[in-house]
Amino acid sequence: MGKQKKVIITAAITGSIHTPSMSPFLPRNPKQIIDNAVGAAEAGASIVHVHARKEDGEPTADHQIFGDILASIHEKSNVIIGITTGGAQGMTVEERLAVIPKFQPEIASANGGSINFSLSRLADGLEAQYDWEIPFLQRTYDNVFKNTFADMEYCINIMNETNTVPEFEVFDYGQLSNLEYFVKQGIIKKPIYVQYVPGVMGGMPMSLEGMMFMIDQGKKILGNDLQYSTVAGGRRMYRYATMCAINGGNVRVGLEDGLYIKPNGELAVNNAQQVQKIRHILEALDYEIATPDEAREMLSLKGKDKVNF
Repeated sequence: MGKQKKVIITAAITGSIHTPSMSPFLPRNPKQIIDNAVGAAEAGASIVHVHARKEDGEPTADHQIFGDILASIHEKSNVIIGITTGGAQGMTVEERLAVIPKFQPEIASANGGSINFSLSRLADGLEAQYDWEIPFLQRTYDNVFKNTFADMEYCINIMNETNTVPEFEVFDYGQLSNLEYFVKQGIIKKPIYVQYVPGVMGGMPMSLEGMMFMIDQGKKILGNDLQYSTVAGGRRMYRYATMCAINGGNVRVGLEDGLYIKPNGELAVNNAQQVQKIRHILEALDYEIATPDEAREMLSLKGKDKVNF
């Protein structure tokens, strides 16, 4: 039997989906984001995926706030720091991607195509602490997360220039073909890393059969050497992550994706708790967890010392 590859655990620390009123444990300001990222790394995460928030918890793409968060995590941990290019609602593609040449991270999210991306259902029955929360959620009912072919080419070229590996977020089947187009154009370089994102209102439904189909088609379209993971939000996060690992992939947990530690609604108290849970599951199944440096090698990342923060 060949040597089994190690599993990369990513912790998505805070995101820009959940609002502070949904959980008292959601990292809602820069200090909490930093502390949660370092804690997740200490619990075994190879990568932390970082968004920025203001002091009142509102998502922001402010470069000063972002830079302070990145620099502090970088100083305190050897973890790979991946950053979002999702920006904030209403930003242009150029504004969203300005973080890449500014900070030149090892890895960053890149989107596989446009999608209707609605968070509006999360506003139902929410008792909001902050004035921004309900309007922030409700206006996504009329929101298209725009990633045209021109946008994607612009994004990938910027990442190529800074030697930042794209972490392609794939929300639907057709987006695999979008990536194939850029591979054929010679714009996407290998190794290719995909995060499958089922369950978004506007994207592919969350089902085990659907995920198996996407994993199979991803290899057929983008090659058997494809590296992949899954962003399965909500209460089913751990079982979908485990299924992805069993099928040769990596895993992602974190309070960006799901607020829970148990399906009965018990809230996770921090990102580290979620990392510990998925790590325990994987190690009980005899998987080894990749260290940050092992994950750098697996994904051909440029190294911690080559970033600009």
